Amino acid sequence: MRCPHCSSLDDKVLESRQNASGSSIRRRRECNACGYRYTSYERIEDKPLMVIKRDGRREVFDLNKIGRGIRSCTEKLNISENELDQLLQNIEDAIMLKVGSRREIHSSAIGDEALKQLKEVDLVAYVRFAAVYKAFNDLGQFILEIQKLGSELT
Repeated sequence: MRCPHCSSLDDKVLESRQNASGSSIRRRRECNACGYRYTSYERIEDKPLMVIKRDGRREVFDLNKIGRGIRSCTEKLNISENELDQLLQNIEDAIMLKVGSRREIHSSAIGDEALKQLKEVDLVAYVRFAAVYKAFNDLGQFILEIQKLGSELT
């Protein structure tokens, strides 16, 4: 594995961990040349997961796209990068478990899973994500969502 810092090919693996679904392995590495530490991921290459959009189009599942949405709704909140990475991993794991061998999922199921996972991390981030995902267009929709959250918490 090439070091992203000095481009050396001499490294050692410090730690390896499988994700919950067993579909990927995360490895913490250290470059023997410069000492830089970095993370690599190994995944089985198989047919891509396809997302069925609201208009019927299909596109390849992209966790980075979810990551951009999650990062924008958690901006300026006290959520660490490690928590965000774990959140995205949990979302991906849950999606892969839902999909099974079908290799297709509706975008609404992805959004619902992201909301479910966000609710466990931060309620403000949840409401921010819900506003975009559910396309809130007036204050009443915000109020209803917050009231629904309040009744679920009590």
